[in-house]
Amino acid sequence: MTGFRLEDITRRFAANGAQKTVLQDISLTVESGAFVTVVGPSGVGKTTLLRMIAGLDRGFEGRVTWPEGRRPKIGMVFQEPRLVPWLSILDNLLLIAEPGARSEALALLDLVELQGCADALPRQLSGGMQRRAALARALLAKPDLLLLDEPLISLDSTRAERLRARLLAFWQAGKPTIVMVTHDFAEAIELSSRVIALAPETGRIALDRAIPLPYPRQMTDPAEASLLGELRDLAKDWPAPPPSPESEGEERAGNTGLRLLTI
Repeated sequence: MTGFRLEDITRRFAANGAQKTVLQDISLTVESGAFVTVVGPSGVGKTTLLRMIAGLDRGFEGRVTWPEGRRPKIGMVFQEPRLVPWLSILDNLLLIAEPGARSEALALLDLVELQGCADALPRQLSGGMQRRAALARALLAKPDLLLLDEPLISLDSTRAERLRARLLAFWQAGKPTIVMVTHDFAEAIELSSRVIALAPETGRIALDRAIPLPYPRQMTDPAEASLLGELRDLAKDWPAPPPSPESEGEERAGNTGLRLLTI
């Protein structure tokens, strides 16, 4: 478990011969064992923020600081599953696991509702199923810090609700630090101990709110409904999100990316 601090983070990218600022003057401390969600419109820099925390993007101004100066064990679930296409789903999980982790890997496949898929190749699963396998792989690595980039985006509402409950139980049992990007405000309130909203155009923090409410949470609770309304008011002028990835029932070819989840 570990916390970290972002100090005066600004990220600019070259675009059409000019510099486009995506994130600006981001300073915040994430406490050890927190579950933080980051919301905001598409293109505001949510994924970029995760990549900077993970150490995959170093072209920014400012600093990411760690307790005692040591980067922890980090697991990341990308928007793309990044499974090795020629390995079975089980072997994809075991690729970054400690020896003797087979039974735990199978249990995590059950957790993400991929029973019976251990011997399948990634291309035999839908995109949503591949993302669930990537989530199981990240959990198996037992990271101190888990970074999640919309891990439940393409699931049907019933399955997503079950997996949110299971993810919450996983966090409560071990209390790793989690930072998750989502477009779903209700999901952010249901899961997290803190929600951060990034503003379009400026790339600054528009809202940073602790959620000191007991679990499990229901959107019918007045405090939760009030926060949900506040987020929706904040987002009235945000650009519409892009279409969701393919649904669970649709097939697609396996991703050929080879980057491991733990860095």
